[in-house]
Amino acid sequence: MIRSDLNAIYVIVAREFIKFTRERGRLISTLARPLIWLFLVGGGMSRMVSPDMGVPYIQFIFPGIIGMTILFSSIFSSISIIWDKEFGFMKEMLVAPVSRLSIVVGKALSGTAVSTIQALIILLLFPVIGLKLGIVQVLLILCIAVILSFCLSTLGILIATFYENFESFSVIMNFIVMPMFFLSGAMYPVKRLPHALGLFTRVNPLTYGIDALKYMVLPEKGALSQDFPLSLDITVIVVTSIVFVTIAANVFERRK
Repeated sequence: MIRSDLNAIYVIVAREFIKFTRERGRLISTLARPLIWLFLVGGGMSRMVSPDMGVPYIQFIFPGIIGMTILFSSIFSSISIIWDKEFGFMKEMLVAPVSRLSIVVGKALSGTAVSTIQALIILLLFPVIGLKLGIVQVLLILCIAVILSFCLSTLGILIATFYENFESFSVIMNFIVMPMFFLSGAMYPVKRLPHALGLFTRVNPLTYGIDALKYMVLPEKGALSQDFPLSLDITVIVVTSIVFVTIAANVFERRK
């Protein structure tokens, strides 16, 4: 059973990765959004934001832009579940002699791989905005990107299990994705938010992912660069991933 589950995970990841490499428009559109936010919004607001952050504003939001890339790519990679439902491929996977957990993990790993590649492309722009990162820093940032991508991919999978068509899924994803981004500390420090909004940031897994990215990208640069301890960031992301995977597998089992 374990071998068949591993084979199922491999097939799902390989299939989704091949689809991604053939959809160049998807890569371009996914990368265009963070680039616009980084250079147009970040560059435009640099002179309007108070300089007490310790770093230029465009550098401050750079970890948030990486988080944005991961968020949109990971969440919307779960659209493939809707596609598989409409064209019957999901039914074939559900009747196969593999566990529902292997399906969820396979989908999540495929979303993780695609999101991490796109995050790496954005990360490589760090010299353009005046940042200096060593090889070790880049590798640690990629490690955080992997676990954050997995966490957000499982969230998208969990939501996608409840929908049968693209229209309803797109509406609910826009309703969730944009608030998650703006309440994550990506564009401004969490400490400066009103108390009521601060409560929402603390239940947002993206908040902890971006905070961990800030720790790696902006070490010891400004008192406002990080909001939580790194150990808490990693713990929340990992625990949240486990919870989402478990719930999604149970939902798959009940809705088969």
